[in-house]
Amino acid sequence: MGSSVRELAEKTPAGRDRYIDLLRVASLGTVVAGHWLMAAVTTGDDGRAEVGNLLAVVPELQPLTWALQIMPVFFFVGGFSHALSYRSLSRASESGSGSGSGSGSGSEGGSVYSAFLRARLQRLLRPTMVFIGVWGAGALALQLLGQGGGLLDVALRLVAQPLWFIGIYLAMVAFTPPLLRLHDRWGWGAFGALVAAAGAVDAARFAFDVPYVEFLNFAFVWLAVHQLGFLRADGRLRLPYVLAGAGLVGAALLVALGPYPLSMVGMPGERVSNMAPPTFALLCHGLWLVGAVELLRAPATRWLARPRVWRGVVAANGISMTAFLWHLTAMLGVYGALLALDIPLPAPASAAWWAQVPLRLAAAAALTAALVAAFRRFERPGAVRGPGAPAASGSPTAALGVTLCLFGVLGLSMVGFGGLLEGRTAMLIAVHVTAPAAVGMA
Repeated sequence: MGSSVRELAEKTPAGRDRYIDLLRVASLGTVVAGHWLMAAVTTGDDGRAEVGNLLAVVPELQPLTWALQIMPVFFFVGGFSHALSYRSLSRASESGSGSGSGSGSGSEGGSVYSAFLRARLQRLLRPTMVFIGVWGAGALALQLLGQGGGLLDVALRLVAQPLWFIGIYLAMVAFTPPLLRLHDRWGWGAFGALVAAAGAVDAARFAFDVPYVEFLNFAFVWLAVHQLGFLRADGRLRLPYVLAGAGLVGAALLVALGPYPLSMVGMPGERVSNMAPPTFALLCHGLWLVGAVELLRAPATRWLARPRVWRGVVAANGISMTAFLWHLTAMLGVYGALLALDIPLPAPASAAWWAQVPLRLAAAAALTAALVAAFRRFERPGAVRGPGAPAASGSPTAALGVTLCLFGVLGLSMVGFGGLLEGRTAMLIAVHVTAPAAVGMA
């Protein structure tokens, strides 16, 4: 891997925005470390294992989520990358056809859309489908053998939860072409329309108790952050301190005066979550984070000019999705080993618990590295056809495929791998979905 990473780093185009690559790695790494740290596994008097949240045990730590809930940065990075990718494919299509008509039309536009989906989703879905296949087969085998209970039941429920992020990202890729056209025409106005829509959803939800309307903000909130990436791709985020200040003040006022909780991640048992579904407060939080990371761009870019630093970022980018998919498996594996060895689990947030944290994190990192070594080859992209090549499917088929994947992975993130044979369901928007149905759609 070392030589290939070195070669990739040395071949980096001079115009590549290395800071975007750093933000992609840093955001996923922060999520992984946060999950490992926040998990508070305990055993009850009956011996059953339960996974709580450190932030619920120590509410004083919840303000940390205003810096560490960094998923908006990943979606901002996605918007930047998607804009560049789609425009590049459109230019290639126009060059190949001899047309100068913008992004193409008719079958030409459908070819660009299908090529864009393949190019952006292959690296995302290949490791995801392997993860679903391995865990699905394992869960089915365990249930057929009558095995279960304890931490295993918890694992079957929890390991699929990060798939919500894959589902949202799929939606962002699918909506990139129309939203990019709106951006090209209206610029900041397109972003403002998404912000206004997110605010209207929260008003309908909290002021008028409109049922199910809150689920619309899975689209409006995250797509607004994604739209900021388009603006960054065009060099139009010129006053990041204004964005950061407005977002921070807005989030603080909404939490202080409105129905929004302090934590920017979900808390067990809370009536309102800023995350699921996303709220206008989370959108303000996203604005603050995007502005903050843009303020750090200049010093970070100078740091990334160092060859060794850049090689590290290139190496991490090559395994980031695999590590993200398997990091909860590793964490629960560490706790499973502790329970199997009869090592006592201290009370969360106690002195003994904090003393055990470095060892647990190191063990989780080592097990994640082993899982990455086993599955990383599925993250390597294969040959992707350009828009001028014969397409295996047209734009409608591509759109159907990404829609099925979207609902499949979102449904699986909610229902988990438990109850494959019992028909356990979870509510996806306004529809009950089972794990077999979710796997089938994916």
